[in-house]
Formats: sequence, C-alpha cells, structure tokens
Amino acid sequence: MIPLPSKPRTLPAIVPGILAAALFIPLFAIRRIGPFDFWWWMSLNAVAVMAYSFITDRFYLKLIKDDLKTGMVKKILLGVASAVLLYGFFYAGNEVSRVIFLFAEGGINQVYTFKEGASVLRMALLMIFLIGPGEEIFWRGFLQRRWQTRFGSLKGYWLTALLYALMHLASGNIMLVLAAGVCGLFWGALFNRYRSVVMLVVSHTVWDLMIFLIWVIH
Repeated sequence: MIPLPSKPRTLPAIVPGILAAALFIPLFAIRRIGPFDFWWWMSLNAVAVMAYSFITDRFYLKLIKDDLKTGMVKKILLGVASAVLLYGFFYAGNEVSRVIFLFAEGGINQVYTFKEGASVLRMALLMIFLIGPGEEIFWRGFLQRRWQTRFGSLKGYWLTALLYALMHLASGNIMLVLAAGVCGLFWGALFNRYRSVVMLVVSHTVWDLMIFLIWVIH
C-alpha cells in the first residue's frame, strides 16, 4: 500500500503539474517531432515524468518495491478486472454517444489516427514497458498522492483528474478529452481505494492494449 507523503509546500507541489503540461500539451498538439511519432514521444515523456517522480521523492522507489512484494496475484487480477470494466463502460459509451452527439463518431475515429505508421508490436511493447507504467507511476502514484497531501484527499483527487483531462485539450478532440477525464476519475478512485500503483499499472496497460490493439472500438 502506497502511503501519503509529508505535506509539501504549494510551489513544489504544483511544479510537477507544470512539467506535465510542458511535456504532454505539445505531444497532443503536434503528435510528431522529427523522427519521433506519437508513440515514441509519449514513451519519452513517460520516462521523463517517472524519472522526475523518483528523483524528487527519494522514498517513492522503495514504496513501489514494497508494493510489489505483497498480494501480487490479487493486484494483477484486480488490475485486469478493472481494465475490462472500464473497457465495457467505453464500449457502451461509444454506442450511446454516436446516437446522441453528431461529433462523436468523427472524434472516436480520430483517436485511432494516432496509430498511423506505427507497428502493432512496437505500440504493444511501449505500452507494456513504458507508457502504462510511466503514466500511473506519475499521475496517480506521485501527483495524486502529492496533491491529496497538499490540498486534501477529495480536492487532490479532482485536481489530478482535471489536469489529466486538460492535457488532452490540445488534440482538439472533445471525445478524447472526455475519455481522459473518465479514465482519470476511474484510476484515481482505484488509487484511493487500494493505494497500489502496481494494480493501476496493470489496469492502465491492459486497458491501453484492449482499446488500441485487441478489441478496437469503432
């Protein structure tokens, strides 16, 4: 179980949010820079925020190691089950939103243009080893945990989910922003309940694989 850190001052608490904005807003706005397509760039960002998390919180790596030592079977099963549950919510939401919102189909289809030019194997490997772990280690295990200490449990939860969604505004795709908001609230709630980054890494990674590679939603 990942405990809360000691209460940080306001400025050090918001710096990681500024870093995330600096890294992820250009990613969703541009999607490619030189030889780096969306997936390479996303992976580099994941490595950067993971490194920041471990460097600025010297006890965090030990907390992750402790998380890996207990209840791994349960955490893996809960991670997979939660990913399937979230996928089911998105599958149902896909059907409903296409009926209610005229822009939904175009927005959903646009999400899958992120895959253009990338091999399935490369995307899968990057999701498993860098993107899924990096996002949860930073967004929930580090940032949410930090902000809940500084701003309070409920406010920290909502602020983290809000920032996670706002990062995607640069894409110009309202469906992607809504999807990110739902994911941020869902994984944030799981972190509040189980305090396990390992479980969230499994959940996020399995969900990414299902959404983009296995049971693609059209």
